[in-house]
Amino acid sequence: MSDFLSQPKTVAFHTLGCKLNFAETSTIARQLTEAGYEKVSFDEPAKVYIINTCSVTENADKECKLHVKRALRANPEGLVAIIGCYAQLKPEEISAIPGVDLVLGAKEKFNILSYLDDLEKSETKAMVHSCEIDEADFFVGSYSIGDRTRAFLKVQDGCDYKCTYCTIPLARGISRSDTIGNVIANAKEIAAKGIKEIVLTGVNIGDYGKGEFGNKKHEHTFLDLIAELDKIEGIERIRISSIEPNLLKNESIELVAKSRSFVPHFHIPLQSGSDELLKKMKRRYLTNLYKNRVEKIKEVMPRAAIGVDVIVGFPGETEALFMETYNFINELPISYLHVFTYSERENTEAANMPGAVPIPERKRRNKMLRILSEKKKMEFYRSQLGRKLSVLWEHENKKGMMYGFTENYIRVSKTFDAKSVNQIENIILDQISDEGCVSIKESSYQEFLAKI
Repeated sequence: MSDFLSQPKTVAFHTLGCKLNFAETSTIARQLTEAGYEKVSFDEPAKVYIINTCSVTENADKECKLHVKRALRANPEGLVAIIGCYAQLKPEEISAIPGVDLVLGAKEKFNILSYLDDLEKSETKAMVHSCEIDEADFFVGSYSIGDRTRAFLKVQDGCDYKCTYCTIPLARGISRSDTIGNVIANAKEIAAKGIKEIVLTGVNIGDYGKGEFGNKKHEHTFLDLIAELDKIEGIERIRISSIEPNLLKNESIELVAKSRSFVPHFHIPLQSGSDELLKKMKRRYLTNLYKNRVEKIKEVMPRAAIGVDVIVGFPGETEALFMETYNFINELPISYLHVFTYSERENTEAANMPGAVPIPERKRRNKMLRILSEKKKMEFYRSQLGRKLSVLWEHENKKGMMYGFTENYIRVSKTFDAKSVNQIENIILDQISDEGCVSIKESSYQEFLAKI
């Protein structure tokens, strides 16, 4: 044990799941580096390995075990701590995984430093500190900084919705929000680091305004928040992550359309194109409202990208109901899909519903919608060819090429140029490449630059 205690204070992180998890991992990493830890790659020897888990993925248990083994391959004596949604839902199961030393729930993960000081390598079950989820009524502001081109900024946490398939309220607790003052302060910190784009994130960000620091009455709305963020100097782009259709109001859409910094890109969960299934899922809208939101966006922002979440294989989804979803999506002017195959989750209402869809059929429907997604994406990309847009170039150099995204979320490539990294450049889209992104029309691009 003495050899272990004498190891340098190094820490490595691996994050599973959503943008919110990445924001929180980054904040915890900053806490530890300020306390004297050196952050290293997850595949390097480290004194501490922290794995931030997700409960949404079907194979949460397998993924957790896989990354514990990765950590122990890098350093068999390293401390392994598990945090995140899966750690809150299944702390005792995780504590029995060989090599895990510490499991922290929703409330405790932000105090991880106090647990590490006296932690020793476990020979048996891990130490577990996990609150009852109704104790998670506080808010910890977070933001992530990864490749220095964009940052995920947490503005909201938790969810009061009771969707019958979802465990997130059990893992993250009630809906609660940061103050506008804190969000603005974090956004200014991000801007000061030279980051060009912020992505707003949370569990249910359209619900912003609930539970500001516990039970204190909140006087602000999501519309108030984005109006204030739009005034910040130094951030050239702000992108809204997933937002519920019933909470995406026309006023917010119109503000984005006229905004200085908000980009024309929305990601709106649908989950099903069947009103019958939406009711069984206990979603808070029907297809007509969803269609109206999409039409409103396209009315005021014709070039906007619209992403859609959809679930296939929900209990009771007959072939006819699935085709309702397929046809509904096919007729919408959307840009891409995120397709999820339904899987049963403990302690959810849907797990006990009749009409289970056979696994092979779930997979077939998933494949059909992924093919439809590719078709929609290519239609959207083709509609933008020849147009003048702007792209934020990323750092990575892949075989002499660099990549970035336009304001309306089109992935673009060009020959790597170090001077373009983390810069927003005006471009003309030329053609769709074999790898599914759009290349720049170099000659027209140079002529265009000469004119501006």
